[in-house]
Amino acid sequence: MKFPKKMRTHCPFCKMHTEHKIEKAKKGKESSMTHITRQKKRRSGIGNDGKFSKVPGGDKPTKKVRLKYSCTKCGKSHQRPGFRTKRFEFKE
Repeated sequence: MKFPKKMRTHCPFCKMHTEHKIEKAKKGKESSMTHITRQKKRRSGIGNDGKFSKVPGGDKPTKKVRLKYSCTKCGKSHQRPGFRTKRFEFKE
C-alpha cells in the first residue's frame, strides 16, 4: 500500500483541516510488568521455554501499521487506529 508523506486532514487540536506530515509510529519499550512477560519469565527454564505464538504457523501474514500524523501548523501529533497491510511504503 502506498501512502503520501504529507496530506491535508483534520487536526483535533486546531479543530480544522491542516497539512499533516505522516510517519510510521515506532514501537515503544515493552513493559516488564505485563501478564505475558511475567508468564514467560515463569515458564522459561530447562527445556522448550514454552510455546507463545498466537498463530500455529508462526507470524501473521499481515502486520498492523500505526501512523503518526504531525500537524504542520500547531506541531502536535496524533494517531489513528492501525490497519493491516502486507506491504507499506510512502510515495514521493
